[in-house]
Amino acid sequence: MNIEAIKDSEFKQWLIHLKARIRQSQIKAMIKVNDEMLRLYWELGRDIVIRQMDAVWGGNFFKELSKELMKEFPEMKGFSERNLYYIKQFYLFYSQDNTIFQQLGGKLENEIHPQAGDEIQVCDNKENIILQQVVAEFEAHPIFQIPWGHHVQIFTKCKSVHEALFYVQKTIQNGWSRAMLMNFMETDLYQRQGKAINNFDRLLPDVQSDLAKEMMKDPYNFDWLVLTNDYKEKELEDALIDNITKFLLELGQGFAYVGKQYPIRVGERERNIDLLFYHLELRCYIVIELKTKDFEPEHTGKLGFYVTAINHQLKKNVDNPTIGLLVVKKKDNFEAQYSLESSSQPIGISEYTLSKFLPENFKSSLPSIEDIERELNKETEDNEPTNKNRNS
Repeated sequence: MNIEAIKDSEFKQWLIHLKARIRQSQIKAMIKVNDEMLRLYWELGRDIVIRQMDAVWGGNFFKELSKELMKEFPEMKGFSERNLYYIKQFYLFYSQDNTIFQQLGGKLENEIHPQAGDEIQVCDNKENIILQQVVAEFEAHPIFQIPWGHHVQIFTKCKSVHEALFYVQKTIQNGWSRAMLMNFMETDLYQRQGKAINNFDRLLPDVQSDLAKEMMKDPYNFDWLVLTNDYKEKELEDALIDNITKFLLELGQGFAYVGKQYPIRVGERERNIDLLFYHLELRCYIVIELKTKDFEPEHTGKLGFYVTAINHQLKKNVDNPTIGLLVVKKKDNFEAQYSLESSSQPIGISEYTLSKFLPENFKSSLPSIEDIERELNKETEDNEPTNKNRNS
């Protein structure tokens, strides 16, 4: 190919599209491989459970099965003794939920489950029928759309299938790595998501209300921040923005940062909104007010004022009504609910947790810039050779 063809813009554009198609193909191939592997694990786990293999063949069953499979398929990972045990747990965990059990062929599998005391009968023809009838469900069901390493974290730590599916869906929606998944599980996102006290049902359309409630948490976890015990609101605000990536992850999917101390002029006076975001799914502005003290009813009135101001000055016709989020150190739920009933603006109220503190005298114990420069200059002078040394 000559140099003119390489420089040709049409060729370059085609090359961009080609690379994109190749990447898409690679992603699809990875998803397909993962799907096939999880399907195999499900079927293997089902066989072990239905045939009661570890009970029939004794305590060394997993060890012997691992040895045989690793010998026959040395290029395949996942057949260690420990992982085979996880495979059994994978099937047992999800099949305890009747909905999933029936979606993945459990209704038909039930026909070949042995009754108590009956001799175990295994019918290959029935198993083949089951596999043919559930194959479409495997590709559609969310539990077959995330990596195995994520699954092990989920089904070994979740207390219910409902909780597990919550993390499965969040992983799919947000593309969480295993480390991110583990972080959100450790902070108990399942219990916090959608728990903020709010008045959305009264003031927002049903669809927007449901999404807004799902969006908010209570409490918000700011344990990754390190502040002194006597921190002020500005310090908390600055720390959150200095850690904007972690803050956005904690807020959740869809938040776009607009600004901090966002100026808004009403009449002759200019005021500043602590934090302003735009939510891409709700299609609306989100006004966040931070309070380092306990909740007071007047906080709701001030936040409602800011929400109204944004609706008048920033909101466009294509935007949905602005939502307020008040994040306080501690709240009385009854007081919070009463204050929201008297508000004409959609507002949610949540607490936050913060556990890492520096000593109160930490700042005063730090050397000043002048002290550091003085020490550096002194060290430089001490290391300079004397005239005598230079002349010798």
